[in-house]
Amino acid sequence: MANHRVYVLATASDLTPDLASEERERPKASPLALLRIAAYALPAIPLAALTLPLYVLVPTFYTETLGLSLASVGFALLLVRIFDAVNDPLIGWAADRFRPRFGRRRTLFAISLPSTAISAFMLFWPPVNAGVPWLAGWGLLLSLGYTAALIPFSAWGAELATDYHGRSRITAWREGLTLVGTLVAIALPFAIGFEQASGLHGLAVLGLAILIALPLFGATATLATPEPVEHSRMRVDLKAGLKHLVGNRPFVRLIVAFFLNGLANGIPATLFLYFVSARLGLPEARGPLLFLYFLCAIAGVPLAAWAARRVGKHRAWCYAMLAACVAFAPAPLLPEGAFVAFAAICALTGLLLGFDLSLPPAIQADVIDVDTASSGEQRSGTYFAVWSLATKLSLAGGVGIVFPALAMFGFDPGTESGSTQGLTALAIAYAWVPIAAKLISIAIMWNFPLDEAAQKSLRSRIETA
Repeated sequence: MANHRVYVLATASDLTPDLASEERERPKASPLALLRIAAYALPAIPLAALTLPLYVLVPTFYTETLGLSLASVGFALLLVRIFDAVNDPLIGWAADRFRPRFGRRRTLFAISLPSTAISAFMLFWPPVNAGVPWLAGWGLLLSLGYTAALIPFSAWGAELATDYHGRSRITAWREGLTLVGTLVAIALPFAIGFEQASGLHGLAVLGLAILIALPLFGATATLATPEPVEHSRMRVDLKAGLKHLVGNRPFVRLIVAFFLNGLANGIPATLFLYFVSARLGLPEARGPLLFLYFLCAIAGVPLAAWAARRVGKHRAWCYAMLAACVAFAPAPLLPEGAFVAFAAICALTGLLLGFDLSLPPAIQADVIDVDTASSGEQRSGTYFAVWSLATKLSLAGGVGIVFPALAMFGFDPGTESGSTQGLTALAIAYAWVPIAAKLISIAIMWNFPLDEAAQKSLRSRIETA
């Protein structure tokens, strides 16, 4: 394992008076009680319930039910992701510099919730004559609110624990409840149905649930979970901050691998409903198979935490990605009607999704320590802004790039059956393109330098400086 050296650039004379005073008065962090971890993680349920529909159900609803073209929906959602390219760094910067009395993490998170809930409701319950402007407009507002909620929420969780495995515990709880929200997002629309644009369809009921649950669960988290201890010793300007970020080699390595793996997960997530319906000829099985996939992912979260304790977070993640490649490989070769075989693939890859959801954010919290030790400022918001942007750009690839490419090969989701060429392109894009991206991600992360011993040394530098 490569040695990781960190240079602490600040001295006592570098401290601003306010931050120096805060440093002397700051209490030592202690392990967080389980109930408080659960309270913190609770908003992950409604946040997840609006995330999966945006990338999986909304494209299907707006193309198949409302009758918008595949290319126009792909363009509208790509526009939303480009808008995020501006949102994420600005909100990340604000999350680190905004210091109200109630706490810089809790305050920004709380004030973002109403607009996020309303935007989700409007996007999920559009009028029957809604067009691309409705999709793009409410999608942009939802994106802004969701980003303003997610970045401080993620930074909050990363700072609640300072030890290597404690971070895995917090992310396991958060991502476990994220999967619960995802199951709700699947069960409601499919149980009620969203084939008709009029009336209270399944997607509309989900929008109503988010409208109520997000502010309620968010208030519970902000009142029951403490603001994390801040370990900033000085403030760095924008130029110096960017230099530290780019120079943080473990972070650059992690974010590239995370982006590629996110693309590998985003493409099949976007194409799942089309693959099951058009390629396998099992439209009635779309809901049950998607539910099975995320149900198995819940079991994968504690398995990922166990594996991380045995072999380390980065190596456990690599093993999971490699197993997912093996599981995905036969998917394009399945014959029409292969329900049992594809259900087995869904169960196995769903189990491995638990690793993808819980381990990278825990590693992300560790690489932020590299920056805190070297820059002197705890800038979790900035780092999770880049993390959020990488997530959204990887998902944008699944919508804005893959959809037009499939259209070029003649795949049309509005028809009962596509051309042979179009269905072949769909199958390859669904499984084999993601495998290539995952293999590159594995190569990047296999010998990742930041293990438990290195992270413990970093925390010692940060907390005794």
